[in-house]
Amino acid sequence: MQSGNSLRERLVDVGVELVLTEGSTSLGLREIARRAGVSHGAPRRYFPTHHALLSAIARRGFADLGAEFTAALAAETTPRAQLQAVARAYVGYALERRGMFELMFRHDLLDSTQQGSDPPRLRETTLPLFERVVALVAQCRAERHRAAEEPPTVTAAALWSNLHGLAQLWAWGSLPLVLEAEPPGAARHDAGPERPAPLDALDPLLTRVLDAHLGPVGP
Repeated sequence: MQSGNSLRERLVDVGVELVLTEGSTSLGLREIARRAGVSHGAPRRYFPTHHALLSAIARRGFADLGAEFTAALAAETTPRAQLQAVARAYVGYALERRGMFELMFRHDLLDSTQQGSDPPRLRETTLPLFERVVALVAQCRAERHRAAEEPPTVTAAALWSNLHGLAQLWAWGSLPLVLEAEPPGAARHDAGPERPAPLDALDPLLTRVLDAHLGPVGP
């Protein structure tokens, strides 16, 4: 017999597997319970609402994205290169795990007031990732002596919005269309909704996004 903690984690594991393979619309309580091998009422013992279970699944996504940010930061040494690596990791995650990415940014899941007493609240797990971007923006400015601008939080928010939009437009096929580039999943018979897009094709766009918000890299 599984312990409470192990069954709780099993339910989250099943939810993560479902969202990665079948998308965010597949996350019904009954389906998660069926795949976990428990009765349809069992999830309620650990997650009082469907919302609470979805939040736990989305927290896994943010934990994975945070690990990718950490790896990206460790691979570079200058703030600008680190920010470029983080931007690439963010867009890559969005394209490789589209179902999870969609779930992670649902407003009702991010809203702490709807999380009840189940810690850690999802919104509080997302803020440290944004704060990393804010810190890198501030460091980039300090290197270029560009202090007389809007707060780094505003620039970081605009940069994040730009990256999020870039990822969505690429995933939808809109950017490949206007750029006459290969669309996501093209020429791959085994490509599914979670297969990665060619990030190399996005590198020039990522550079332009950073240039637009931070200025081009100087000599």
